[in-house]
Amino acid sequence: MKEALLYKRLEQGRVRCELCAHRCLIADGRRGICRVRENRGGTLYTRVYGRAIARHVDPVEKKPLMHFYPGSTAYSIATPGCNFHCRWCQNWEISQLPREENFQEGTEASPQQVVAAALKAGCRSLAYTYTEPTVFFEYAYDTAGLAREAGLRNLYITNGYMTRDMLDMFHPRLDAANVDLKSFRDGTYRRYVGARLQPVLDTMKHMKRLGIWLEVTTLVIPGINDDDQELKDAAGFVARELGIDTPWHLSAFFPACQLLDVPPTPVETLQRARDIGLEAGLRYVYMGNVPGDSNTLCHACGHTLIRRSRYRLLENRVQAGGRCPHCGATVAGVGMGGDGDE
Repeated sequence: MKEALLYKRLEQGRVRCELCAHRCLIADGRRGICRVRENRGGTLYTRVYGRAIARHVDPVEKKPLMHFYPGSTAYSIATPGCNFHCRWCQNWEISQLPREENFQEGTEASPQQVVAAALKAGCRSLAYTYTEPTVFFEYAYDTAGLAREAGLRNLYITNGYMTRDMLDMFHPRLDAANVDLKSFRDGTYRRYVGARLQPVLDTMKHMKRLGIWLEVTTLVIPGINDDDQELKDAAGFVARELGIDTPWHLSAFFPACQLLDVPPTPVETLQRARDIGLEAGLRYVYMGNVPGDSNTLCHACGHTLIRRSRYRLLENRVQAGGRCPHCGATVAGVGMGGDGDE
C-alpha cells in the first residue's frame, strides 16, 4: 500500500479521487470503480504499486505504434485493475482481477528493477499497457521518471479516461500514446463500458496540444460499432481534431469475456472501415489482427516505405529526417528514419 496521488480529502473521512474521469467519491473503507484505490481513514491508497502482473518485451508495433521508432522493442508492464468494464475485454483475467476481495496477484517489481530489466533487454522504451495504466499511475509515474533518466522513452497504451490533471502531471515523462477509441457513440460507452465518450475525446485533443505522439485504435465489433456512419464520424474526428497524420488502427474483434455470442469481425468490414478512414483524409490507416501486411505507405506518392509482417519489421526505407526516398515527402512520426528524433 502506498499513498495515492491526485485526490482530495473531504468531510466525514471521504475522499474524491481525481485520477480519472469517474472522479469517484470514496467513503472510508471503500474503493473506487477501479477497485485498486482504497480509502483508509481519509487517506487514499493505491493497492497495486510495484505489483507487476505482466512483464514482456514486445515489438513497439504490437502496442500498436507504427510511427514511433519502427522496429524497436518496448519493455511492457501492467498491474491488475481497470477503470472500465468492457464486455469484450481481451485481457479481462487481469484487468478485472481486483474485483476479488483479497487479490494478491502480481510479483514485486520496483521501478528500479523494471528500468534495469528494460535496459538489459535492449529496449528503447517502456510501455504501460495490457490493463489500464491510469489506475497504476503512481507506479508508472515513478518508473517513467527513472526511465527518462536512463534514456528510455515512455509509452501509454490507454483507454484515455484520465483527468487533465493526471495528464498534465505525467506528460513531461510521456513520449507517445495509443488511445483506444472504443466507439463514437456515448450510448455504446455507457452500455458496454461503464463510461462516457466525451472524456476520451478530450484526452486525445489534450495529448495533441501537449505534443505527445498519438495513435488511435478502434476495435471494430459486428453490430456494435461497425456501421458506416459511426465509422465516418470517428474518422472525421481523428482527421479534423487530431490531424490527418494521426495513425488510425482498426482491429478485428474475437469473442471474449461477456461477448462470446458475437462473431469475429470479417476482414471485409475492416477493409470498408479502412476505406472510410482514407476517404476522410487520414494518411495512415492500418488493419490489425487479420492476415495481410501492415506496411506504411508514402501519403504523397504511394511507395512502400516500411514493410512489415504483422508486428515484425522487414524493411525501413524512410530516410534520415523522416523523408520518403522517392518524393521527399515528410513521413509523420518519431524516429521514423533510424535512431534520430524526427
